[in-house]
Amino acid sequence: MTRYLLALALLTATFAPAQQEGPAPTQTLVTLESNSNQNLTPQNLTLKLNGRDTPLDSVAPIPPTGVQIALLIDDGLRNSVGRQLNDIRKFVTTLPQGTEIFIGYMQNGRVVSAQDFTTDYAAAAKAVRIPLGSAGVSASPYFCLSDFAKRWPSSSSGDQTHKARFVLMITNGVDPYNGSVSPMNQNSPYVDSAIRDAHRAGIDVYSIYYTDAGIRGGAASFSGQGYLAQVAEATGGRAYFQGTGNPVSMEPFFKQFKGSIAESYVATFTAPRNADLVRIKLSTNLPKTKVRAPAEVRPGTRITP
Repeated sequence: MTRYLLALALLTATFAPAQQEGPAPTQTLVTLESNSNQNLTPQNLTLKLNGRDTPLDSVAPIPPTGVQIALLIDDGLRNSVGRQLNDIRKFVTTLPQGTEIFIGYMQNGRVVSAQDFTTDYAAAAKAVRIPLGSAGVSASPYFCLSDFAKRWPSSSSGDQTHKARFVLMITNGVDPYNGSVSPMNQNSPYVDSAIRDAHRAGIDVYSIYYTDAGIRGGAASFSGQGYLAQVAEATGGRAYFQGTGNPVSMEPFFKQFKGSIAESYVATFTAPRNADLVRIKLSTNLPKTKVRAPAEVRPGTRITP
């Protein structure tokens, strides 16, 4: 019996997958902000990894066929958003050919799919509907974002190789589970969790502010917009809003969003393999130019073209 167990242990050790060691090739999205035609290269882009200068292996633009966009609409939005449906549908139908689009509605802390990822833009546009307009139906947009990040469709659990991922949320951004919307209460563990989950899934999060059927008013606008800006800054995205009211048209925001994707690149470097997340900071020496990138990335993340 002892010989049998010893032989079994040796056989298991022989055929067990070898544990990888050393640094992991890692990729992240970086977006260029410039009023002139500029191109990012490893020579004009600088990376700090956990506070230390780290060389970049390559920087490459993302083709439309390498992009996935998840449009997440808060089902608690005021019904007046119905006047924006044409803008939303136009955005969907005018995406660059090959870009995949997902349409989902944020309900009860999760995202309900209206249209899975597709390049059939006409079908996706038809899936866009007026939100239910029930106060608090989304529970919290950050619960929804966390859940969606963990269950990104068409990817296996734990898979770190995927297309460039972008989320565009249309929501008021208020976190009703964090208590008061007072400016003195802007630290939310649920917002922090959503940011962390987006980092682990490799998602840049953008948002368009629009008021909810429930909580509203100046304090709510300040709180929701503050959280949306916090998520955007941490993940390399942008938060769009027009004062504290609803935008007359979302079309300018959609135009800016598409412009950001067109100016996004994949930066490749090596990172410690044994870390869950590593801190990164990207900057450029190009004149009158800024770059945006996630504050943290999961080592081993690979973005396919």
